[in-house]
Amino acid sequence: MASEVFSVQLAEFANRFEEKAETVIRKAAIDILGRIVERTPVGNPSLWKNAPPKGYVGGRLRGNWNVGIGYINTALRPIDKGGTETKRRGERVIGLAKPEQDIYITNSLPYAIPVEYGWSSQAPAGMVRVTVAEWNGLIEKAAKEANK
Repeated sequence: MASEVFSVQLAEFANRFEEKAETVIRKAAIDILGRIVERTPVGNPSLWKNAPPKGYVGGRLRGNWNVGIGYINTALRPIDKGGTETKRRGERVIGLAKPEQDIYITNSLPYAIPVEYGWSSQAPAGMVRVTVAEWNGLIEKAAKEANK
């Protein structure tokens, strides 16, 4: 009888842990996406050496952050100057992820890498590298929130 009770307790613990792991992973991934999107500079022509093209609107780089579950999403997206739709779209995808699946956050625009490595005075330390440096803190924060 005692071994049966222990077995049930172990199974319940495993189920709770799995739920929390899923919650922690999703929360941390959403936080990471949000920080990357918010740190992505929006073109500011007043900082440029040359005049922008006629009709220029900034926000293409910010709008092209994509989330893929188990694959790299290379879709090209419209301008999203504020980043709200980009984050919303990514959160929907992250919500479908299982704990064992890889979550990829990528940008398909060819100038994303130069911007990450100092091309923009608005993000001299990049967007992704700064956020990756915060990884442990984001995981801890998500775990504390999952335990409430």
